[in-house]
Amino acid sequence: MEKVREIVREGRRVGKEDPRRVVHAFKVGLALALVSSFYYYQPLYDNFGVNAMWAVMTVVVVFEFSVGATLGKGINRAVATLVAGGLGIGAHHLASLSGPTIEPILLAIFVFVQAALSTFVRFFPRVKARYDYGILIFILTFSLISVSGFREDEILDLAHKRLSTVIMGGVSCVLISIFVCPVWAGQDLHSLIASNLDTLSHFLQEFREEYFEATDDGDIKEVEKRRKNLERYKSVLNSKSNEEALANFARWEPRHGQFRFRHPWQQYLAVAALLRQCAYRIDALNSYLNSDFQIPMDIKKKLEEPLRRMSSEAGKSLKEMSISLKKMTKSSSSDIHVLNSQSACKDLSTLLKSGILNDVEPLQLISLTTTVSLLIDIVNLTEKISESLHELASAARFKNKMKPTASLKKSDSVSIGRAAVPIKSHVSDDHVVTILCDADVSNTVDQSRGETSADSCHHVAIKIDDDDLVHEKHEVGEIHAHTSCVSCDPSDASDVLDSSNKRINSSN
Repeated sequence: MEKVREIVREGRRVGKEDPRRVVHAFKVGLALALVSSFYYYQPLYDNFGVNAMWAVMTVVVVFEFSVGATLGKGINRAVATLVAGGLGIGAHHLASLSGPTIEPILLAIFVFVQAALSTFVRFFPRVKARYDYGILIFILTFSLISVSGFREDEILDLAHKRLSTVIMGGVSCVLISIFVCPVWAGQDLHSLIASNLDTLSHFLQEFREEYFEATDDGDIKEVEKRRKNLERYKSVLNSKSNEEALANFARWEPRHGQFRFRHPWQQYLAVAALLRQCAYRIDALNSYLNSDFQIPMDIKKKLEEPLRRMSSEAGKSLKEMSISLKKMTKSSSSDIHVLNSQSACKDLSTLLKSGILNDVEPLQLISLTTTVSLLIDIVNLTEKISESLHELASAARFKNKMKPTASLKKSDSVSIGRAAVPIKSHVSDDHVVTILCDADVSNTVDQSRGETSADSCHHVAIKIDDDDLVHEKHEVGEIHAHTSCVSCDPSDASDVLDSSNKRINSSN
């Protein structure tokens, strides 16, 4: 009785983890009940006979959890059965021309050659990824038809019935999989990558508090709870096989929702690879939180401000990427946090060059510099992840999140760069505007006109948009401001922010 209760509890747990599993079980039962009518309905049984069992076998081995996996297996099985059936009939006919004595020898040679060659081809990486099941069915069908044909006079009728029942079973699986509560592998892959981004973001935003906060030995349970929550990133380390399987299944799926037939699934794997690299750095970083050798807090405080900014801004950047990926929109808000984290890296470098750690003991210095090095690697990887997601957004044709909020007007034609600086206005409501400028182009134009960057003046038209409002505020017009900003280098971000805020206030 206790074992029964344990099984029931396990079943509830599995069902709660993913309710789609319960639906999938009912879908398989429905498909099997449907193809079993070949046995229950006499006219169908008279037509197909015992070959109707191939329809049942097809449902059992083809029906998978996702549409892509089911469709891929179904197509593999149907094509392999068709090709192997044709070759099996040809091999039987060719062997029969040699006479009854040589025929079994030739059939044995044909079976050996095709089995050996097909098995070797299965080792090819691309073939194994997408067509491994098809080749397996090819070997089985060719061998069965060749051997059966030696004892069966009506081999064409045998091949026809077997192919027909396989196609019927496969079509039943595909139709039920698509039209009854479909599970799309592409959507699962998309959600998995977005979830991994959010998981890594959570660690980086919490790391600053954990690293610069003294452990409270009096509340061990709370500390353990927080650390277990931090270690959610470990799911990213072991996600490669799942991601590759989902990407492979997604290639078989028809267009659905915002996912096109030739959606750039390979780019998802590129993003996933960068996320795993970031997760490995985070895993190493987490080891310093749980290490028995801890650096004194007064030494950590020397680098607290830049390290906090690096960790926080990198985490916010990954969070913004996760949100934009979930919504399938193009967004440059994560780039701002990337620039801020890089600016913090420069501040940290300046601080280290000042000799602030000269009086630190060697072992403590090694531990601290290793932590710094890992955080710098994470910041650099965050930039690469951002670039990879921009490529994915372009290839997948994600929608633009917002309209352009600023334009640069000059007498000469100048292209607008990607660098952006967020500026908050001091009006009654909180608005965020973005000033875009191109350092290289602006410098070139200024030099050609005989002006220095300090004397050059660009006219910037800033339009304020408020995404949080339900309706557009049409009464807010355009605020015109002049700024001498030419370079949008991260190190100059604070200067741009201050000068632009003053000019906006003076315009008001």
